[in-house]
Amino acid sequence: QEMTVKDIPGAFPTVDVPDHAHYTIGVVILIIGITGTLGNFLVIYAFCRSRSLQTPANIFIINLAISDFLMSITQSPVFFTNSLHKRWIFGEKG
Repeated sequence: QEMTVKDIPGAFPTVDVPDHAHYTIGVVILIIGITGTLGNFLVIYAFCRSRSLQTPANIFIINLAISDFLMSITQSPVFFTNSLHKRWIFGEKG
């Protein structure tokens, strides 16, 4: 028989957090996500449009900008949505 987290009482203890804390964190994450997405997009755009920026040293900067852009675009909406619902909404497998 396979054990799951539900079989272990107290495996993930929860703490009562006030509603305003969830909403505040959600708004902060949304602002950070939007800023990160726009800022990194502008860095990538400037790199692609300007020949003088396309140097071997700047490849590392673009690699970081692309990674950060993908993190912002994929994780901020998930975290924001969960903060508004005050719980994990994507199920056990998600």
